[in-house]
Amino acid sequence: MAKIQISFCVVCLVCSLILNLLLVSNHMHVGGKWELSWSRRAAEEGEAAAAVACSGHGRAYLDGLVVDGSPVCECNSCFEGPDCSQFSPDCIADVDSGDPLFLEPFWMQNAASSAMLVAGWHRMSYAFNKKSLISQVLENQIRKLHTAVGNAVTQGRFIVFGAGSTQLLNAAVYALSPDNSSAPAKVVASFPFYPVYQLQTDFFRSKDFQFQGDASLWENNSDSTSNLIEFVTAPNNPDGQLNKAVLHVPYAKAIHDHAYYWPHFTGIPAPADEDVMVFTLSKLTGHAGTRFGWALIKDEAVYQRMSTYVKLNSLGVSRDPQLRAYKLLKVVMEGSGREIFEFGHATMKNRWEKLSSALSVSKRFSIQDIAPQYCTFFQTVRAASPGDFSI
Repeated sequence: MAKIQISFCVVCLVCSLILNLLLVSNHMHVGGKWELSWSRRAAEEGEAAAAVACSGHGRAYLDGLVVDGSPVCECNSCFEGPDCSQFSPDCIADVDSGDPLFLEPFWMQNAASSAMLVAGWHRMSYAFNKKSLISQVLENQIRKLHTAVGNAVTQGRFIVFGAGSTQLLNAAVYALSPDNSSAPAKVVASFPFYPVYQLQTDFFRSKDFQFQGDASLWENNSDSTSNLIEFVTAPNNPDGQLNKAVLHVPYAKAIHDHAYYWPHFTGIPAPADEDVMVFTLSKLTGHAGTRFGWALIKDEAVYQRMSTYVKLNSLGVSRDPQLRAYKLLKVVMEGSGREIFEFGHATMKNRWEKLSSALSVSKRFSIQDIAPQYCTFFQTVRAASPGDFSI
């Protein structure tokens, strides 16, 4: 009787293995590639939204409004109508801000390689393995990218991820401010500067730091008890200049905002090699809504304080933006790693030339001249293509 039971169990085990093999093989193509199963519906929904025609002046999205079972077009500025084909002649151009949509055609050309389909159970935990809040493969990809482009030194640097550069800018101010000081650190920037520097510093109303305006006003400051934190933007927003730090005293520290320091916006004369350098995905790939940025930091104590700020502020960056950033940067690095920068530079150069030509006949408006620069990435002298017109 025992032998019969054992034989029966063996038969059941063999049948189970055969059934599993059949189920697995049922999801395989003849060529050995996996056939879509649970992801098929999501893929079809994504394709359906992408197929909605919006006349090239808008886009339909999976998380947008749906009418009669189909996503509706969300039109770009100055366009309207069901398919965004109607131009508004009285539209007022908002030059104060905008979205970096100039790279959208590039991503449409690379739709297959940049697409993502994320399972409902993807990265549900608070942290990655070993309690880390950052993706190691993404960090490695960022280091490879900077090395390939030649726009920043990463060797011997720590990396902190943030929700865009905005979170990291204030994290850096916090990290560079002294503890238990009798007076708050003075935060400054050279005019004209990115308004968020002042708006964010004022918003937090910290006892440890206060915004104090133009950096040049503090050049001759002889008070050695002062603590100065200078925002240095290179290239600068809004004039495109490769700014340098104004303050060169022992009690002055700098945060270098290199959001636009990429070959499609400016020539890269040499790798940036400062103590605190901040970058953002929004200007590199155009994905402003993903809200992902990173900082390269030389000093470990500053790195630890910035990491603490981000951890307490938002418990790190969401796993989903990190996955998307990794996917996008892999596309950026495909082939020679030049395609996105060549596309972006050509687009921005064309827009700058059109704007310069239009304003050249105006008696009320003018635009600054930006001299051509030698770029180590393109290995040639290249014409201006500032990022202020990336919308």
